[in-house]
Amino acid sequence: MAAAKNTPATDGISGESGADGCCLQKFRLYETQSTFYMVGRDKGRTLWRVLKIDRLEPFDLNILEDSAMYSENECNDLLKRIHEGNMSTGGLNFVTSCYGIVGFVKFLGPYYMMLITKRRLIGSMCGYNVYAITKSAMIAVPNSTVRSNMTISKNENRYKRLLCTVDLTKDFFFSYSYPVMRTLQKNLFDSQTGQVLYETMFVWNEFLTRGIRNRLKNNVWTVALVYGFFKQAKISVTDKDFWLTLIARRSRHYAGTRYLKRGVNDNGCAANDVETEQIVFEDVPTGTPTRISSIVQNRGSIPLLWSQETSKLNMKPDIILRKKDENFEATRLHFMNLVRRYGNPIVILNLIKMREKKPRESILRAEFANAIDFLNKDLAEEHCLRFLHWDLHKHMRSKATNVLLLLGKIATYALHQTGFFYCQLSPVLGLNGVPEWPDATKGSALSLSCNKESDHIDSSYSHNDTFRTGLQEYNAESSDTAKLGYSEYKTEGNGNCLVKPSRFQTGVLRTNCIDCLDRTNVAQYAYGLAALGHQLHALGLVDVPKLDLAAPLADELMNFYERMGDTLALQYGGSAAHNKVFSERRGQWKATTQTQEFFRTLQRYYSNAYMDAERQEAINLFLGYFQALQEKSTIWDLNSDRNCNPSWCDNSLLTATPSSSMKRSQSDGNILHQNNINLSDYCVGIKDVHNSLISSEKAPDVPCARRHSSSNTGFSTRQKDESYSRYTSSMSCRKLFAENEHGCSSEAEVDASASSNFLDLDWLSSSGNSFDDDIYERSTVANLSAENVISGLASDSSLPLSENDYGIKVRTVNFDF
Repeated sequence: MAAAKNTPATDGISGESGADGCCLQKFRLYETQSTFYMVGRDKGRTLWRVLKIDRLEPFDLNILEDSAMYSENECNDLLKRIHEGNMSTGGLNFVTSCYGIVGFVKFLGPYYMMLITKRRLIGSMCGYNVYAITKSAMIAVPNSTVRSNMTISKNENRYKRLLCTVDLTKDFFFSYSYPVMRTLQKNLFDSQTGQVLYETMFVWNEFLTRGIRNRLKNNVWTVALVYGFFKQAKISVTDKDFWLTLIARRSRHYAGTRYLKRGVNDNGCAANDVETEQIVFEDVPTGTPTRISSIVQNRGSIPLLWSQETSKLNMKPDIILRKKDENFEATRLHFMNLVRRYGNPIVILNLIKMREKKPRESILRAEFANAIDFLNKDLAEEHCLRFLHWDLHKHMRSKATNVLLLLGKIATYALHQTGFFYCQLSPVLGLNGVPEWPDATKGSALSLSCNKESDHIDSSYSHNDTFRTGLQEYNAESSDTAKLGYSEYKTEGNGNCLVKPSRFQTGVLRTNCIDCLDRTNVAQYAYGLAALGHQLHALGLVDVPKLDLAAPLADELMNFYERMGDTLALQYGGSAAHNKVFSERRGQWKATTQTQEFFRTLQRYYSNAYMDAERQEAINLFLGYFQALQEKSTIWDLNSDRNCNPSWCDNSLLTATPSSSMKRSQSDGNILHQNNINLSDYCVGIKDVHNSLISSEKAPDVPCARRHSSSNTGFSTRQKDESYSRYTSSMSCRKLFAENEHGCSSEAEVDASASSNFLDLDWLSSSGNSFDDDIYERSTVANLSAENVISGLASDSSLPLSENDYGIKVRTVNFDF
């Protein structure tokens, strides 16, 4: 029986260790007539720091950090002296307590300081707390006398109100010590620290904090905010407790609302790009070795240059597909970025409709298939994009089809391609005799740092920016692979942890529908359920790596994904998700479900038609994609947001370098991947292989897309379907392994609802609703830790081709141990 319990607070590995003391976590803001004094201290109250902010400068930001580290008494003495020295102008006055600086922003007048004034604990990772914001404040930096002498534009207050519509108390979260913007696998085996963490694609206040970070050359006073979803709970299975965490990280690149951000931009950044991580770890007493596992998947808009115009008269605006990207360069850049972030293989699950009376989604389906086919022609077979076009809407309408069962089979296939992450962590005694967990803020803390007798791990990652050139070369040119078996490696210095690696995820499942909200969330739940069985099995909590859909644990996980889906849908679409599949699974009355879906449709329409334009403007302002200037049009007077380009960031808060040479935003490499590894290294029960460590790559600055697309730049769905196909698609293959050099057979019969180059559709459809034994355990090459070995054997014609117990055609390999 599965039962959810409260979020961890101090038990298990949830309580923050003594190593956390070096991070400033609590702050008090004081003011004199001329200066703000911010006093910060660590959690253990062992050290105090002081930050001074000038209040006499009307339009510039002058910040100075006191290099001294004070004790509590020394800090109190300092404040007392400051008070006595300013008695003639009112002395030193307390303003507010806070928990970190969100950033500084300037519109047409003075600078404003954004602070977190209240927080709440929502979970913990590796012993370090994760918080949400419950209250924030925006405080003008200049004093009242200086502000009274300034000429403030009438638009200043409007800009302030617009920025405040980005509600920091909803769906933003942060941690002082754990890099919550990065995946568990990346944090444990390729730790990064300092300002580089702010440059990842999932830190939403990168622009707001850029000025203070560049001036102070550190990030001690700021917190990195991630936008998306975080939920953690203790769950019981077979009388054993474990912690389940579900995290969704929304990319700040090409971020926005439903109809105003579609497809990809010219730099390959996808709209509604969300990374989902499912983490499972044991519920054990403090100081006990802990086994932990994670699985990462991705969702994002269909990576083509397409758009939809917001319409108050049409609830389903026409789809406009731009003609200019005939070589799919934007699509190519997008998948290059995915490979850089996660490694190979990239498994694409496309859930949009394939046949419609009036072509809408089917237009994108055909063009997406063409794009994948076009890109795969330049790639070696082992690096080809794996895809499945599967019309979920069609299968949902069939009463004879159990959609979740079929999606579960697809998920098992995809999981077999990418693997999942698992390792064991063991805290060791610190200097004070207390068990400590690694401190993610100290560089080597969460990374695997081998001792001098061990092989050095090179985290460099070279690449060639040309692309044939592209996806293939980004995988072939990795650094030396560090191969780790089951022997324990102890970190040096202040790392204080023993790491026993077992499995690594390499590659990712990328799921999309038209909005990447409703259907996508159902598919992501199915993938999460398939992965959870293997995660619990790896942790030793269940005997078989498969969870039945009827199990209480499946319902518990469904609640997690349903809540995540609602949250992400509200952020992007303006309403909660359409959860028809989940509602039917709970046995909800059909009429109730229909009423709920109807009102959510109306809510989404109203938000898209009447509110999204202002929401988009607020997002552009928050992310720095638009910066207010006196000589520049206001953001609400622009007919589009195409001029909202982060490369325009040129005010005095930023570095003095010109925009052409400014440091680019980082495209986060969140999953390690493996290349050029022998099959023998994967032998079950012998040893696991740690993948090559790749450094995070820089992505171009991301311009915002148009708010309203012009129909003369593309063609709409009013035209005939034939005009949308630039190439003859060969995406109708049905075999598990392709027989031609491009990864699919163009002679195969076209399935009415699905096509794939990695999944046997005959097996998927012929087995009906029965969920056979998991191929992950019973296939010839089962239990491989992370690499898609099967696809690497596809080109070896010397290996016999046979069918396994599931009717899947595989090439068998015999291992001699």
